[in-house]
Amino acid sequence: MQVLRRRGWELAEREATPEPVVLGRRAAIAGGAALGVAIGAGSAGAVPVPPGLTPNPRYPAGRALSRETDATTFNNYYEFGSQKNIWRAAEKLPQSPWSIAIAGLVKSPREIALDDLVRQVTLEERIYRHRCVEAWAMTVPWTGFALSRLLALAEPLGSAKYLVFTTRADAKVMPGLQEDWYPWPYTEGLTIEEAGNELAFLVTGMYGKPLPPQNGGPIRLAVPWKYGFKSAKAIVKIAFTEERPESYWETISPTEYGFWANVNPDVPHPRWSQATERLLGGDERVPTRIYNGYGEFVAGLYADKPNERLFT
Repeated sequence: MQVLRRRGWELAEREATPEPVVLGRRAAIAGGAALGVAIGAGSAGAVPVPPGLTPNPRYPAGRALSRETDATTFNNYYEFGSQKNIWRAAEKLPQSPWSIAIAGLVKSPREIALDDLVRQVTLEERIYRHRCVEAWAMTVPWTGFALSRLLALAEPLGSAKYLVFTTRADAKVMPGLQEDWYPWPYTEGLTIEEAGNELAFLVTGMYGKPLPPQNGGPIRLAVPWKYGFKSAKAIVKIAFTEERPESYWETISPTEYGFWANVNPDVPHPRWSQATERLLGGDERVPTRIYNGYGEFVAGLYADKPNERLFT
């Protein structure tokens, strides 16, 4: 008898937020202090958040912050599994020591320790809206630094047109890597112009604390005008290339996930509408905004690409 195994990405909209997972998360939250200790435990050795940071007023969120317990216990991270309640498993991922390879078309390819990188930048807090392609959303206070600062440190060559971000693949603690139909390691890409946009942000903390492993710690990408899958987690390599990369989800299902992946309420996913989004932590749905509401910062990046599939 043939046994069919459904792949984790083959979800209908109603399955994107399974009720048992939501109820299980709420039960875990009811654990109170024990949960708080558990969430913080895996961040040992991660980048500390400087005291006294206040949100950068240039990027107003326009909506209330999501609860920390929701944002840190409801996570997409396929290296640890296809369910949303992977936060306990993710805390096994060591956060230190950590280094990032700067590779490809740069003046001096090298590997830099995360601690050394952070010493060369100024950390700030930004409150960004995060829009998942599954039509749920959250609003998070991230700590980190502009990706443009890393571009300056990397000194890319004139031939560099794209950045490719690679996530750590550690089979000892990431059970999802056993699913060999996925193209591990996880990779994502941006154009060098997108990477240089002021919104593109490398994140090392959230809610005034080091970035938890389940949210991509110790360092992840945030590009808030795109769907969340473009924001690579646990980054171990940033390569500069001349050729446009084919990233993880684009490789798996190119008819559903494109390279650009900009948010647009009028362009549905092939299996569900993107016109509205559910705010994490409840059942409230609100209208989706084009470019997730950040069009004034980024729409100009795409003015010369009328024939590209800009919206997933």
